[in-house]
Amino acid sequence: MSFALVALATVYLSPSYGKMAEFTSDTLINNVVAGPDLRKGQGGRLYVGAVNALYQLNQNLEVESRTETGPRRDNRQCTPPVTDACEEAVDTDNHNKLLLVHAARDVLVVCGSVFRGICSLRNLSNVEQLLYFSDTKGEKSYVASAEESVSVVGVMSYFTTRDGANFTVFLVGKGYGSHDSTKLISTRILQDFGDWVVFDSIIEASAVQANPFVLRYLHDFRFAFKDGGFVYFLFSRTLGVQDTKNFTFISRMCEDDQGYYSYTELQLNCSAANKYNKAQAAYVATPGEVLAQSMTSSGQYGRVSASDKVLFVTFTSDEDPSTSAMCMFPLQFINNRLVEIIGACYSHHGNINDKAAVYSPYSSKSEELCSEKPDMALKYKCGAEFLPSPLASKAEFALTVEPSLVRKGHMTAVAVAVEMEHAVAFLGTATGEVLKVHLSAHPEVYGRAPGEVTGDKVNKNLLFDADHQHLYITTEKKITKVPVQACHLKTDCHSCVNMKDPYCGWCVLEGRCTRKQDCSRSLEDNTWLWSPNQQCVQIQAFSPPNLSCRKTQQVGGSSLSWVHFLLSSCVFGSFRTGGVVTVDDGRVEVTCSLPDPVQIPATPDQQDYVSVPVQVLVNNVIEVTSGKYHFYNCAATVRKNQNTPCISCVTSQWGCQWNTESHSCSDSDDSVGGNHIVKPQQPESCPQFESPEPLLIPVGFEIPISFQGRNLENYMGRRFSIGTELMKTTEEEVTQESTSRFRFTGYEFSYDKQQEVNVSFHIKQSDSEKRIDSTLTVVLYNCSVGREDCSLCKHADTKYQCVWCSASRTCVYRELCPTPQPDQCPDPEITDIVPRYGPLNGRISVTIKGSNMGIKKEDIRKITVARVDCVHQEDRYSVSTSVVCEIGPARRVPPSDLPFEPTNSGAVEVEVEGGRRGTSKVVFTYRDPKPTTVQPAKGPAAGGTVITIGGENLDTATKDDVTVSVGGFPCEVLSFGKEITCKTGRYRGQKVPSDQLTVTVKYGKNTTKDVPAAYQYSENPKITDYYPKASFVCGGRRIVVVGNGFDLIQTATMKVLPSADEFSQNTAPFVQTALTKNDTHLQFYSPPVNCCLDSQSLRIVLQLDNVMEELKSFDYHPDPTFNKLAKNIITETSIIIVTGRGFSKAMTAKEAQAFVGDASCHVNILQDDKLILEAPSSQPRSRSKRQRRDTTTDLLELVVKFGHGEWMVGSVYYARKDDIPLAIIIPAVIVPMLLFIAISVYCYRRKSQQAEREYEKVKHQLENLEESVRDRCKKEFTDLMIEMEDHTSDLSEGRIPFLDYKTYTDRNFFLPSIDGAKDPMITGRIQIPEVRRATVAQALNQFSNLLNSKTFLINFIRTLESRPDFNARSRGYFASLLTVALHGKLEYYTDIMRTLLLELMDEHVQNKNPKLMLRRSETVVERMLCNWMSICLYQFLRDTAGEPLYKLYKALKHQVEKGPVDAKVKKAKYTLNDTGLLGDDVEYSVLTLQVLVHGEGPDVTPVKVLNCDTITQVKEKIIDQVYRNLPYSQRPKVDSVALEWRPGSTGQILSDLDLTSQKEGCWKRLNTLAHYNVRDNATLVLSRVLHTQSFHQQQDNHEEKNALLEDDNTFHLVRPADEIDEVKSKRGSMKDKAMTKAITEIYLTRLLSVKGTLQQFVDDFFRSVLCSSSVVPPAVKYFFDFLDEQALRHDNVEEETLHIWKTNSLPLRFWVNILRNPHFIFDVHVTEVVDASLHVIAQTFMDACTKTEHKLSRESPSNKLLYAKEISTYKKMVDDYYKGIRQMIPVSDQDMNTHLAEVSREHTDKLNTQVALHQLYQYASKYYDIIQSLDEDPAAQNKQLTLRLQQVAAALENKVTDL
Repeated sequence: MSFALVALATVYLSPSYGKMAEFTSDTLINNVVAGPDLRKGQGGRLYVGAVNALYQLNQNLEVESRTETGPRRDNRQCTPPVTDACEEAVDTDNHNKLLLVHAARDVLVVCGSVFRGICSLRNLSNVEQLLYFSDTKGEKSYVASAEESVSVVGVMSYFTTRDGANFTVFLVGKGYGSHDSTKLISTRILQDFGDWVVFDSIIEASAVQANPFVLRYLHDFRFAFKDGGFVYFLFSRTLGVQDTKNFTFISRMCEDDQGYYSYTELQLNCSAANKYNKAQAAYVATPGEVLAQSMTSSGQYGRVSASDKVLFVTFTSDEDPSTSAMCMFPLQFINNRLVEIIGACYSHHGNINDKAAVYSPYSSKSEELCSEKPDMALKYKCGAEFLPSPLASKAEFALTVEPSLVRKGHMTAVAVAVEMEHAVAFLGTATGEVLKVHLSAHPEVYGRAPGEVTGDKVNKNLLFDADHQHLYITTEKKITKVPVQACHLKTDCHSCVNMKDPYCGWCVLEGRCTRKQDCSRSLEDNTWLWSPNQQCVQIQAFSPPNLSCRKTQQVGGSSLSWVHFLLSSCVFGSFRTGGVVTVDDGRVEVTCSLPDPVQIPATPDQQDYVSVPVQVLVNNVIEVTSGKYHFYNCAATVRKNQNTPCISCVTSQWGCQWNTESHSCSDSDDSVGGNHIVKPQQPESCPQFESPEPLLIPVGFEIPISFQGRNLENYMGRRFSIGTELMKTTEEEVTQESTSRFRFTGYEFSYDKQQEVNVSFHIKQSDSEKRIDSTLTVVLYNCSVGREDCSLCKHADTKYQCVWCSASRTCVYRELCPTPQPDQCPDPEITDIVPRYGPLNGRISVTIKGSNMGIKKEDIRKITVARVDCVHQEDRYSVSTSVVCEIGPARRVPPSDLPFEPTNSGAVEVEVEGGRRGTSKVVFTYRDPKPTTVQPAKGPAAGGTVITIGGENLDTATKDDVTVSVGGFPCEVLSFGKEITCKTGRYRGQKVPSDQLTVTVKYGKNTTKDVPAAYQYSENPKITDYYPKASFVCGGRRIVVVGNGFDLIQTATMKVLPSADEFSQNTAPFVQTALTKNDTHLQFYSPPVNCCLDSQSLRIVLQLDNVMEELKSFDYHPDPTFNKLAKNIITETSIIIVTGRGFSKAMTAKEAQAFVGDASCHVNILQDDKLILEAPSSQPRSRSKRQRRDTTTDLLELVVKFGHGEWMVGSVYYARKDDIPLAIIIPAVIVPMLLFIAISVYCYRRKSQQAEREYEKVKHQLENLEESVRDRCKKEFTDLMIEMEDHTSDLSEGRIPFLDYKTYTDRNFFLPSIDGAKDPMITGRIQIPEVRRATVAQALNQFSNLLNSKTFLINFIRTLESRPDFNARSRGYFASLLTVALHGKLEYYTDIMRTLLLELMDEHVQNKNPKLMLRRSETVVERMLCNWMSICLYQFLRDTAGEPLYKLYKALKHQVEKGPVDAKVKKAKYTLNDTGLLGDDVEYSVLTLQVLVHGEGPDVTPVKVLNCDTITQVKEKIIDQVYRNLPYSQRPKVDSVALEWRPGSTGQILSDLDLTSQKEGCWKRLNTLAHYNVRDNATLVLSRVLHTQSFHQQQDNHEEKNALLEDDNTFHLVRPADEIDEVKSKRGSMKDKAMTKAITEIYLTRLLSVKGTLQQFVDDFFRSVLCSSSVVPPAVKYFFDFLDEQALRHDNVEEETLHIWKTNSLPLRFWVNILRNPHFIFDVHVTEVVDASLHVIAQTFMDACTKTEHKLSRESPSNKLLYAKEISTYKKMVDDYYKGIRQMIPVSDQDMNTHLAEVSREHTDKLNTQVALHQLYQYASKYYDIIQSLDEDPAAQNKQLTLRLQQVAAALENKVTDL
C-alpha cells in the first residue's frame, strides 16, 4: 500500500488561552515605553504614563514602583509656579504627554499637562525618586502642552556646541494648543549650561513654528524616531484656515542641526487619491526577505532589501471615517524623495520637471524662495543659514503608495516582527482587538491576538518584549502581555496548517504544532510543515488497495516526498505490527504485516466490507499519518440483491467468483476451475431467468406469464417455483415449455395505491429453496385509480385496455366488465364554478369543475354562463374534470314594464361532443363591484404602505383577476375578499406630496373601478436625531428616534446587519419591531447581537415600511464585565457598590436596573467601572422558589440588568436589627401630617377666593375688547404664520458690492461732516492756481515732515484741544484729516494714538470716572481710534463679516418691501421699529410686471411690486431688479427714468402726481398702480429721460419735490386726520380711545413676524463679529491687550470698567456705526424705512455689549421687548468673545507694525493725502497759538520746529508771515 501527503481544509477555530499577565490602571493610560534592558534582552521593564500616575513595571507587568503625578492645583491662565494668588486654580488632572528613556544617565524624562507642560527627571530604576523639577524657570521650560487633545512626541538625541561640547538633548514635536508656545519642533537640553537651564529650548528656529495670528496649521504628531543621522517626525496637519482637510507629512532633519536648516517636510499619500489622509500610528522595522522581494517586485517602492528599514503607518480617512488602511514607506524611498525636493530648491528654482515642487511652510514670505546653485544639496546635506528653510513638498510631489491592507473600523496601533524572513504585522483597532496580518504580496488577516476584547481602543504604543516572543497590548486602562503565537494549542496537523500562521508549523516527528526552532531536526526536509503553505503527510495509496478478510499478508504504504525514519510501526485498529521503510525515487514505502482474520472485525450488515483505521507511527508513539484500510467479504456481496445472488457476486468491486454447485460466493481463486465456476465480472455466465411476457399485467385478472432461462445446464430436470414480494404468501409452480422457455399461470393481483407499479419475481429451486438469478420485472396497473369518470377512462392509453363499465360505474380492465362499453359517456356533470361572481363587463376567467366534460379540448362545443357565451380557454383544459372559459359582458336587459327586476344570475351550461349538455346547480352572478373607501388615505413616497379598500361587492372575480394601482403606480394585492388589501409601490412622480391620487381596482380585462382622490403620497419620514447612540451587544436598550412623518408608517423595525469578515460568516440580520410610535417619536429596544465582536462591521438601519435609514454613528459595545462583590452584608441604609468594567459605554444610571431578591433597588451612580446601588429598606423575598423554600439561608441574589442583559453579580444578606415598636412610629408620623394638611386647606381656600374676584374683574375688561379685536387678531396671526414660513429669497444672486478702500475711508471719515459729499476730501479738489502748484506741493511735503515729528504733532493737538471754539465736530474732522495725512506711516500714527490714549486714560482714572473713557468721540484721539479700527478692520469686513452683514441688509430690505410702505410718512407694514409701523390695515395685492427696458433689446424682466406702491416706489423696485448686478452708484436714478404703460393702442406715462390724481378734502393722494388700474402681468416700458442727477442729490426725497409743485397737501396710504376728524374724535368717549389704542397695539405682532423671519441673519452677523474661535483681526487682539495692560497699571480699574473700555473701543465705536450705515462699506442706498429697522438691531447690539441688566416691564419700549429673550445669549457671546481674545497668543508690536506697514503700502497711493495736508494746514493757520506752544517746549526748540512751520506758512500763503 502507498501513502500520500496532501493537505485537507479544516475550519479555523479560535483558541482558548490560559491566564495572561495583565496590569490595570485606575486612570487612562497615555504613554508606555520600554526600558533599555527590555530592548537589549535582559528581561526588561515598562514605564507607564497615565493620568495622575506613573508606573514602573517588570516584564510580567507587576508594579515595581509607582508615583502620583496629579491632580495638581493649576489653571491654564496662570503662570507657574501656581500659588494662592492664582484664584482660578483648581485641582487639574495631569495627563502624561511624553515619556523618554535616557539610559546612559539612568534617567526617565516625564512631561505632563499641568503647569504649562513642564517636565521632570526621574530615576529609571525607581520612578518614585524625583531627580529634577523646577516650575520657576518661566516660559523656556514649558515643553509639552496643557491641552489633552494636543499630541506630543519626542526622541533622545545629542547636540554639539561651536566649541565642541557635546550634550544629550531630546527633540520634541508638539501640536499647537491655545496656551502653548508656537514652536512645533524644539530641542531641549537636560542640564544647566551657560545661560541655558534644564529643559531650555536651545535652538531658536523661528521658522519652524505655527503662525501666531491664526490657528493655521493644526498639527497632530504621531511618531518620532532616529535613523542614519537623521531625526524624523510623522504628523498630520491642515494646509490653512479655510481647508480643514488633514494631510500626512514626514519631516526630517539632521540630528545635530544647529538651526533646523535641514528641516524638510514630505507629504505621504496612502492611496493614489490620498483617501487615507490622517496618520494614526507608526512603526519602523526591517521587512524580512519575503516582504522585501514582494515590495521590490511591485515596482512602487524602488529596490528594497531585507535589511532596509521600512516605516509602517496606519491611516484613517476623513472622506470615509468607517475604514482605515496600512501603508508601507521604505526609509530609503522617503530619503530619496527628500533629497530630490531639497535639490530642486537649492539648485533648480524649486522645480522638478518644470513644475513647482517646493514651498516654505509656516511663513508668509512671498519673495522667491529657491535659487539655482548647482550641487548644493550634496555639498550641504544638512542645509545652511544662507540656504532656504524650512521646505515642504507640494501636494503633486507627495510620496504616494497604495495601501497594503484596508479594513473597516479604525486601526490605531501597529507593530511589525519578522519570523523566518516573513513579516507579521500586529494591528490594534479602535474596538480593542489586535489583528495578526501576514505581510506577503497579498497581506491577509490570519487571526486575532488572544485576550478579552473590552471595546476600548488600542493605544498606539504596541511593544514587543526583548526576544519578540510576547506583545504588550495597551488599551485605555489595561496592559496585557500576550504571546505572539499560540501554535501549541493546535493538536493535529490539519488544524495547525490551517491556522496560516507564519510562526507555526507541524513538527512531524514530534507530532505537535510548534515554531520552527522548537522542532528538532527541523532543518531536514519535510520534518516541519510550515503553516501558511505546506500540506500534512497523507497516505496516498495502499498496495494492495484492499484484502479479503480471510487472508493475511504484508501490506506496503507509500507516501510522497517524506522523511526517512528508522523506527516505524503500523496500527490496524487495535493490532500493532512493525513496519519496514524503503525509499525508491523519493517515494517512501512502509511495509506492514496484517492481523489474523480472527482479529479483523465482523462485516457490518448491509455492507460487503469492513473499514479498519490505519496509523503509521514513528518511535512507536508519534502518529505521522493515518488512513482507512478495507477488508472485504465476498460471502456478504449477495446481500445487495437477494434475487440475483450470482450477478451480485461477480459484479462486486472485490473480484469475487460464484460456484453454482455450492451456490456460494468466494474470493477469486485461479486454481479452481470448471463449468460450475463463474469468474469475476462475467455476469452473463450466471444461470438466470429473464425476458418476461407480457410486460403489462392488470389488477384483479390472472394472466399467464412466460419467460426465458439461460445457463441452466447444471439445473437440468430441477423444478422451480416463482414468487414476488407483493404476494408473499403464495408461490406458483413454474412450467418448462422448452429448453429455455418457461411459464406460470400468473396471479390475480390486488393493488390500488398508484396507477402503475413495478413487480419483480424471484425463482427458487423447489427442493433446496436456493434462489436462481431472476431479472423478471413486469408493470402492474389499475384502471380505476385516477379515472373516476367515463371520460377519464376513455382517455386512458389503449395498451391498458381500460373500459367504462356502466354496471359498476367504474373504469376496469376489459375482461372484468360483463357489459359492453357504451359509445358515449353520460352527460357532463358540473359540481362547482370559481368564481361565483363576475363584473358586468365580463372578461374574467371562470373555472368550471365537474366530470365527463370531454376527453380532449376539442370535445367542448359551447359554454354559457348566466345565459352569456363564455369563450373556452383551450390551453387551460383538464380532461373531463375542469374547463376554463372567459365570460363576456352581462346581458343588457331592455327596459320593460314587467314588475320583477331583471337579474344577472344564472346557471352554467357546458355542451360537449355528441350534443350532451350539463347544467350546474351552482349559480353564477354578474354584479358591479363598487370600491368606495381607502384606508389609510396617505403614505410615504417610498411605498410599502398596506392600504385597505372597502366598498360593495369587492369579492367579485378572484384574486388573480384583480390588479390595483394608485395614481398609475402598481399596488401589490395581498388579500382579496369583502375588503381588498394591497401594498403600495414606490412613487415615481416629481411632486411630493403628490396630489390626491385615484385608486384604481381593475377586474379582469374590461372593468376598471376608481376611487377618486383617495390616496396621497406624502414625504418620506425623516429622522432628525436618535438617542442614546450606543447599546451593549445584549440589546434591550430603549432607543428613541426623533423625526417626523412616522404616523404614516405601518411597520417600523430596527435591524442590525452584520457584514461577514474573515472570522464570522453569520450574516442574518437581528431585528426588533417598534415598541411605541407617534408622528415624531419611535421607540425601539436595541436588537441583541450575538455574532460579532467587531462592532465596526455592524450596520444599524431603521426599516420604516419601504424607507431604509442607516443610523450612522450608532455603536455596539461588548457587554460589561462584573467583578466579585467586595461586601456581601447590607443594612437598611447602606449602599451596594458593584465594580467591573465598561458600564458607561452604553448605559446610564436612569436606565440600569438592579434587584436584590425580588425587590428593585435604585441605581444612584453609574460610572464606567462602578455602580452604586441603594439597597431596599426592608429585606425582600428571594427571587427563585427554590431559595424561598430553603429557609436556612438568608442569602439573596444581586442581579444587575442592562437592557436584555442580566448578570448575577453575587449574593448579599441583611444584617439583623432590633425592631422599633409600631406604637411609637404611628403617632410620630400621623400627627404632624394631619396638622400640615389642615394648614394647607385653609391657605388654599383663602387664595382661591381672592383669585376668583380678580378673575371676574379681568374677564369683564376683556369682554369689551374681545369683539373688536377678534377679527383683526385672526388676520394678524395668519399674516404672522405666512411670514414665518416665507422663504427668504436668494441673496447671493450678484456678488457683494463692496466699496473700494478709498470710498470706504471717505464715507467713514468724512461723510458725517458738514459738507457731506461735497467735502473737498471726498471730491479731491482744492483751488490752487496752476503757477503755484509746484510750490504748494513742496510746502505740503515740508508740512508732512513736520507732522511726522512727534513733538510737533502732540503740541499741535494739545493746542487745538485747549481752544474752546475747537468743537467736537472740528475735532473729529481734524482727526480724520490726520488719519489720511499719516496713512503712509500707520505705525507712527498708532504710536501717537497710544501716547494720547495713555494721557486720556490717566486723566479719567484720576478724575475717578474711568467708565466714561471712550464713551463719545469728544477728543481727537477718540476719533483717531475710531478711524484706526476702520482701517484695520477693512480686510476683515471684506473676508468675514461683510457677507453676513450684506445678507442681513438685503433680507431686511426684501422683508420691508414685501408689504406696503407709506411713501410720505415713511411707515411700513413690515418693520422692526414700532414707531415706523403702519398702523392701518391696507388692502393690497402682489403684481408681477413684465418690464421692457427701452433700447436694450426685447428681453423682459419680471418684477414683483404691490398695487398700492407709488410710481416712484415701482420705479425703484424695477431699477433694483433690472440692474441687480450693478452696484447702486452705477444704476440709473429714479428721476432719470420714465415709466410707460401701454394697455391699449396708446401709451400712458405713469407718475406720482398728474391731472388724474384723486382728491380727498384738501388732501391729494399719490398715484399708485391701483389708481391706474394696472393688472397682473402687465407690460411696462422703462426709458431714460434727458436730465439726470448726481448720486448725492438723489438722496433728497422725490415726493417732496413733486409736492412743491402742487398747492395741496399730498398723502399716500394713510391720510393725516384733519380738523373735522379731530373735533369728532374729541367727542368720543375715553373708552373708545382706549379701544383704538389697544387695537393699534395688535399690529405689534408684525414686529415679531419680521423679527422671526430675520432672526437667522441677525444671529449670523453677530456670530461673525463676536467669534474668537475663527479669525480675530490682529488689531483687535493688539488693542485689547493694550487695554488689559493699562487696567493692570491702574489699581482702581475693575473688570467691569475694562469691559466698558473694550465695548466703547470696538463694538460701539465701529460695529454699531457699520451696522447703522451699510452704505459705509457697500455700494447701496439705505432707505429711511430700512434705516429705522437697522437702528433697532444696532440698539440690540449695543444692549448686548453693556454689563448692566435691563429690567423689562410692560412700559418698556417695544424694541427692547422684541429682543429681550436673545439679549442674554448675545451678552454671553460678547463675554466669550472678550475671554477668547484674552486667551489668544499675543500680537507683538513687531507683528502689528508689519501688519500696519502692509496696509500703508497697499492703500496710501489711493487717498487724497495732499488735500488732507492742505486742510490740516488751515487749522495751523487758524489757531496760531501753536507757535507759543512750540516756543515753550525745549524739544521743539532743539528741532527748530517754529522756524520750519513759518517756512511752510510762507510758501503756502505766498507771503512772509509771523505765524
